[in-house]
Amino acid sequence: MPQTLPPPTDAEIDAIIVPLKDLEGPLLPMLHALQAAFGHISSAAIARLSHLLNMTKAEVHGVVSFYHDFRERPAGRHVVKICRAESCQAVGGDVLAAETLARLGLDWHGTTADGRLTVEPVYCLGMCACGPAALVDDTVVGRLDATRLEQILTEARA
Repeated sequence: MPQTLPPPTDAEIDAIIVPLKDLEGPLLPMLHALQAAFGHISSAAIARLSHLLNMTKAEVHGVVSFYHDFRERPAGRHVVKICRAESCQAVGGDVLAAETLARLGLDWHGTTADGRLTVEPVYCLGMCACGPAALVDDTVVGRLDATRLEQILTEARA
C-alpha cells in the first residue's frame, strides 16, 4: 500500500501563495507553485486561494479542473501521459491507450492501487511524425507499440 502524506496545512499553503498575491493575475502562478510544492492542488489549498483572492471555491476549482496539468489528488510515483491527438490516434494510439487502461484497470487520471503509476491523457506532444507517443515522467517516447509500452509500464511499477 502506498504511503500517504498528510495534506498540507494552511500555514504551508499560505507560505507559498501569500508572497504571490500582489502579482497581476496571481491565481495561475499560485496554482503552479502549489502543484510544484505538493504535487497536487488540495481542497484546503482551493479554500485558502478562494479566501485570499476573494473568489468562490467554485471559481478556483473551475480553473484547476480546466487545466490538465493541475491535479486534485497526488499522482503515482511515475506518470505516463499517452497522446490523444488525432495524428497519434490515426496510427493506433487510441487502441494502445484503451488496451493500457483496460490492462491496468484504470480510467484516465487513475493511479494503480500500489501508488506507483498514474495514466493521463495529453493532447499533443509535438511528436506527430513519430506517433503514437507518450510522456513518461519527463521523457518523450515515440513510435510506441504494445510491447514497448508494456516494458515502460513494467519498469515504472518495479
